[in-house]
Amino acid sequence: MMFKRQRRLRRNPFLRDLVRETDVSLDDFIYPLFVKEGLEQPMEIPSMPGIYQFPIKDLVEEVGRCMSLGLKAFILFGIPQNKDERGSQAYAPTGIVQETLQAIKKSHPEALLIADTCLCEFTDHGHCGLLKEDDVDNDSSLELLTQVAVSQAQAGADVIAPSNAMDGFVTTIRRGLDAAGFDQVPIMAYSVKFASSFYGPFREAAEGAPQFGDRKSYQMDSANRREALREALADEDEQADFLMVKPALAYLDIIREIRGTSLLPLVAYNVSGEYAMIKAAGEKGWLNPILTRDESLLAMKRAGADLIITYFAKEIALERWKDRDGKAVK
Repeated sequence: MMFKRQRRLRRNPFLRDLVRETDVSLDDFIYPLFVKEGLEQPMEIPSMPGIYQFPIKDLVEEVGRCMSLGLKAFILFGIPQNKDERGSQAYAPTGIVQETLQAIKKSHPEALLIADTCLCEFTDHGHCGLLKEDDVDNDSSLELLTQVAVSQAQAGADVIAPSNAMDGFVTTIRRGLDAAGFDQVPIMAYSVKFASSFYGPFREAAEGAPQFGDRKSYQMDSANRREALREALADEDEQADFLMVKPALAYLDIIREIRGTSLLPLVAYNVSGEYAMIKAAGEKGWLNPILTRDESLLAMKRAGADLIITYFAKEIALERWKDRDGKAVK
């Protein structure tokens, strides 16, 4: 009886490399960075080992280190000293994100800087828009979010990444950017953003947890696949330049669906909880953290993601840049 010998192409590492269908490179990564106003030195985030909140000066230096390792793209999250109900520091010309964008561009003009466009880190109530009683008011929030996007572009952001989950945020921000003369600045839309328990460590890092209730009235229900497609296609119609699925690992089926539907570049956000789980299991000795990390990121690419926002970016870059003695480059 004849049977197919699939193992022929697995016999040695060179053969396996030759026929590998999917690969993950440093060019695929976007590295998240946190900058905090009033901080005097970098502060490690307890639930995210190896990830820090930075003062502006130290963050500029961190961008330089990362670029020397081969990373090129960074997404920036800011934490202000003062918060109010409108999140006014999110769009202030002297806001923490605006000043950081300018500082990075001055020292590293070639860095690709993506600005997260939301209000949750800047409002005293921790929600992503303006409140009307105890609900987030969609349309009035859009006006403020447009101001945020324009101010970020004015400060040097190369890409605007709205994460607020408001209806109509892409078309409203696109109109505002175009009117302000930033018609060449692309929008990386958080198109499919699920209301997820995997965001816990990020809320510690960005100090933006809601002070009451939750975000289920504007972020997506985890059970809904068809709604995810509607959200993605709506953003494409509204002139988004990138689509995104967040979180990634528990939603690989959604990544696959959108990849089969849209031709736009697709971003997977490997979120804080996914990072923290692998780190914690590695510390316990329950999993090999490097192999588990790499398998997870490969799954996102295999599912159809073109780019991955991941907190693992710098450590992978360090591993890939070794000196002749096998020590990591600092």
